Amino acid sequence: MLALTTAAILIALLRRMSAFGSCGILFRASPFYPIGRSATTAAQSFGPFALPPCARNLVSTQGEIVMLSRRSTLLATLAAASASHAQTSPAWPSRPLRMIIPWPPGQATDLIGRVLAQALTERLGQSVVPENRGGAGGMIGTDAAAKSAPDGLTLLAASAGPVTVNPLVQRTPYDVERDLAPVALAGLSPYLLVTHADFPARNIAEFLSVIRASPGAYTFATSGTGATAHLIAEYFNARSGLQAVHVPFQGSAPGLTALLAGQVHYTLETAAATMPHVRAGRLRAYGVSLANGSSLAPGVTPLAIGADIPGFNLGAWIGLMVPAATQPAIIQRLSAVMMEVMATPEMKERFAAVGVEVDARPAAAFATYLAEQQQIFSEAVRRANIRPE
Repeated sequence: MLALTTAAILIALLRRMSAFGSCGILFRASPFYPIGRSATTAAQSFGPFALPPCARNLVSTQGEIVMLSRRSTLLATLAAASASHAQTSPAWPSRPLRMIIPWPPGQATDLIGRVLAQALTERLGQSVVPENRGGAGGMIGTDAAAKSAPDGLTLLAASAGPVTVNPLVQRTPYDVERDLAPVALAGLSPYLLVTHADFPARNIAEFLSVIRASPGAYTFATSGTGATAHLIAEYFNARSGLQAVHVPFQGSAPGLTALLAGQVHYTLETAAATMPHVRAGRLRAYGVSLANGSSLAPGVTPLAIGADIPGFNLGAWIGLMVPAATQPAIIQRLSAVMMEVMATPEMKERFAAVGVEVDARPAAAFATYLAEQQQIFSEAVRRANIRPE
């Protein structure tokens, strides 16, 4: 509003100058005519402060270019800059925002989303209100966000399942690249390769040797066909040369129960779900899915190193996205605020309590990460021969 007022004052001054004669009428919305090379660029951004017809006739008639005075040109340049600033820096947010969480209360994305909503509220000066829209593996809420008005007032607590995985294994009502724009990556939930404590392998090298020695004789559990855990396991098996039988369950808890009972041989599941059993000595951890290891699984070797899989760096990511047509200036501000939020020690502690490792990346880096993840999971889908439902 300040920039807009400044532009109006400067234009009013211009109207009183001799270069405009006694035109004396109110300005209306119309584009500038060329007023000389030095002023053309400055004049292009006037929008609603464009010159009236009579003033245009003074500055450009019958092909003759009449140069404004130096003072007039300077004022025009300042007014144009002010008007341009007003257009690219709107008073946002002017109203409370909503954060659509496409999962029911208590799920990891819900818990992280509420932490982010609170932190963003403190920094944006407007309330960010969490709104749970669960169902269909996160697709209902994700679709609602994708189809919301791109006014910067709807945020999506985005996660790997509905954004990266589901479009590869199901027909989704939204197109991620067309309908959503990345704002910031917040964190990753690492996965651990675990077996029952009695499995005959003391380390990752022995584990690989045992499985490779009997192709198809061993089984691995996942939280369901096409789930993030399933694709991570399939990608790990493919990269490490393992042939094992997939046993899908309805969620991670039943799969871990079967593993603890000795009904399946191994699984790759979140650190949040597995570490309590590892600490209690009921499960043995051979590796963690993040390339640099994880503070959530201290002492556990990255699979990229232990299994000799260069570049293996996978986890269930959580981040922030908005409808695709949201103004770039709003996305950049949101991204910058998210980087401030994620840099605080408090955020690291609160994420860790949910089993998520902070991995903050701004909009451009998040977009690159999403493209890499899509490529990796596409390969996993192809190797597992999963067909879209």
